[in-house]
Amino acid sequence: MPDSALNEILIARLESGDDHAFADLFAVYRARLKQMLEFRMDRRLRQREDPSDILQEVYIDAHQRMCHYLKKPELSFYVWLRQLTTQRLIDIHRRHLMAEKRDVRQEVSISRRSAGTSASIARQLVARLASPSQLAMQVELVAQIEDSLESLDPIDREVLALRHFEELRNSEVAEVLGLKEAAASNRYVRALSRLRDILDDTAGFSDDRKLDHP
Repeated sequence: MPDSALNEILIARLESGDDHAFADLFAVYRARLKQMLEFRMDRRLRQREDPSDILQEVYIDAHQRMCHYLKKPELSFYVWLRQLTTQRLIDIHRRHLMAEKRDVRQEVSISRRSAGTSASIARQLVARLASPSQLAMQVELVAQIEDSLESLDPIDREVLALRHFEELRNSEVAEVLGLKEAAASNRYVRALSRLRDILDDTAGFSDDRKLDHP
């Protein structure tokens, strides 16, 4: 059954007072939320925080707020869950990185933090597309691609991250960023074209390693 249809059934069960439906509904989106966390989490926290533990906290948050969501569902259910997960991740980053006395000026929203997005995209690309011979220069490749990604418009970069690496649908990207669907789609095409140019200009990324649409 498509997620959207199952979502409607489970929401209807929740509205009728079936509290057990929440666990089923959360399970529908758990894998997508975990993918988002693994993409967005600062590399320095990977040995300290387990995405599954973070999702358990998100589960509790969402369950406590579910009645408010049902009264006024301004976002689709997945985008709402993602918003809660993003806030939880921001809190975790702040707690750990502030403990390391990180410059407070860098403590900004993950969904808008260009440097974090660029680094995440660069790491993913190198992991997916680099040849075995390139892995020895992985750090240099990540830095080179990250620097190039900084030339993209911040919103285009975020659209690219959401569509291609979190694998959100275009309608969800539009919701997350407050764009019209046509604008979100156009920005994705533009950003993907620019990313291909970046990879073409990066030494060692050959033409046979294609970057396909999700």
